[in-house]
Amino acid sequence: MSESGTQLLARLEARRCLKDIEPQLFADDGGPDRGKTELLYHLLCRCVLPEAAGGLEVDVVFVDTDYSLDVFRLASVLDSRLSADGSAGSDDAVLRSCLSRLLVVRCSSSSELLLTLHFLETTLSSRPKAALLLIDSISAFYWSDRSEGGASVAKQEEKLSRCSELLGRLLRDYRITIFATCHPIRRTSSGPPSSSSEADRSHLCRAWQRLVTHRLVCSKQEAEHNPANGDQGSGEQRNRQVFTVHCSSWTGTKGSRVSSFRVTDGGVEFVWTHRPPPGLSVVL
Repeated sequence: MSESGTQLLARLEARRCLKDIEPQLFADDGGPDRGKTELLYHLLCRCVLPEAAGGLEVDVVFVDTDYSLDVFRLASVLDSRLSADGSAGSDDAVLRSCLSRLLVVRCSSSSELLLTLHFLETTLSSRPKAALLLIDSISAFYWSDRSEGGASVAKQEEKLSRCSELLGRLLRDYRITIFATCHPIRRTSSGPPSSSSEADRSHLCRAWQRLVTHRLVCSKQEAEHNPANGDQGSGEQRNRQVFTVHCSSWTGTKGSRVSSFRVTDGGVEFVWTHRPPPGLSVVL
């Protein structure tokens, strides 16, 4: 199933949100989703926003394998960015114009993902302004593929290897940029891994690993809590929560950069960025 961002918004916007169905039962954890999905929204908005609002005004293909795309959150971030830049305006027409640059495809199995990538070539050839492919996430079907593959590692990795080959062809023939999220095979304590060798290991197939040129590892720093300020679970406290991103290049000199950001109602807000001195490797 594929549809534009405007079609997706039109299909969903008439439904009543039941987020506040019973505050006495469910914790008040309102506010935007955090972590890697917010980074994808940030990249997506940067691409589809008009140049007058500081965007790149290009088309984006979002392959949603986790069914995690929140079009209302995305529209909220876009509207906030447009409102902050008065020159671009913030009416519904401009917002829908931004969303029309987004093509959403949902996949529920690695077989569907493989077919989607096969037909993406037609999409890219018919949309010359398509410059970014987002996959959330490339590891969504890891465990189901392992189960179907039985004891054979080759069979376990067969579909992802073929997907990687197709992605490599799209990169070569259409010069697009690809961002893909990847779930950790197991969760560790908050913060980055304790050694670079631990970070270098990947549970995905070698064909995929050969495609990767940059790696971003996110970690969360808990927000400081001060009961005296009455900020128990408040949105203000949540907005003070900081995420750190370690970006490493796997080509050339393997340069690294460390950035921190907060997730606000208006989207990602970067706090600081630091590039380590040459020769200093960052522990991811």
